Amino acid sequence: MASLRLGTLAVSTGQMMDAIFSYDPDVYEQIVIRTLRIPRTLVAAMAGAALAVAGSAMQAVTRNPLAGPSIFGVNAGAAFAVVIAIYLWGITRPIHYVWFAFAGGLSVSALVFIIASSGRAGASPAKLALAGVIVSSLIGAWTTAILILDQQTLEIVRFWMAGSLSGRDMEVFFSLFPFVFLASTGLLLLGHQLNVLALGNETAMVLGMNTSRVKGITAILVVLLSGSAVSAAGPIAFVGLAVPHIIRSFTGPDYRRILFFSILAGPAVLIGADILGRIAARPGEIPVGIVTALIGAPFLIVLARRRKLAGL
Repeated sequence: MASLRLGTLAVSTGQMMDAIFSYDPDVYEQIVIRTLRIPRTLVAAMAGAALAVAGSAMQAVTRNPLAGPSIFGVNAGAAFAVVIAIYLWGITRPIHYVWFAFAGGLSVSALVFIIASSGRAGASPAKLALAGVIVSSLIGAWTTAILILDQQTLEIVRFWMAGSLSGRDMEVFFSLFPFVFLASTGLLLLGHQLNVLALGNETAMVLGMNTSRVKGITAILVVLLSGSAVSAAGPIAFVGLAVPHIIRSFTGPDYRRILFFSILAGPAVLIGADILGRIAARPGEIPVGIVTALIGAPFLIVLARRRKLAGL
């Protein structure tokens, strides 16, 4: 309700209800709600759920409390692939470049795992986080180089790169929702296996689990979620990192509960950040990706300084 009411144009509760249940195309406030705010809110809910569920699954598989689509380079890879698609082929519709986002996210996540797996210790949580940060920085530099060299591509993606929900329509929602729904459902069904994986590879193998298969399926589902979120709203940071920890504080370590509540808390966090960005800079707005970064950076600092993460 707050997302439909608040913004540059203030709308009363009665006008909002009329726009939903008795739409009059001649009333300006109802047009704004129907054509702009309802699609924007639904896209924010979808992207928030996708990022939160993806972050929860990544933290379970890697046993790393700092894991998330933005930390491990999945978002950066998806964004880079989308920029390449726009730069080379002029593709600008999410339903078209979502496939590039999937390919970019999967490629970069595989690269991060390969780099982290080098050496005798294998892919430890610390090495995965470090490799993710390094690869994300490298991919981000390449993305920036393309945008500097091509002004037309920059004009198309400059707001999207900051993480923006402005101008999203129902086509974006209906195009990407099936991917988010199927991937989220798949991870919910893997909740028990993720609980076992969170105990460690050795324990999971002793209990008879095919860890490689579970990790592979989880990786594909995470890429589907992250690629969909990036396609819809750009590379939004910290939602996938912060939401699982917020949920874990009151549900405990059971990933079946964490994944379920991520579907609810992720949309709440992203919609809340979008509302804050709209009302903090009236008559303009702050892109939601900037708001999540401003809120998430202090959260990451506090999380990294906790005693139980000292080993990282």
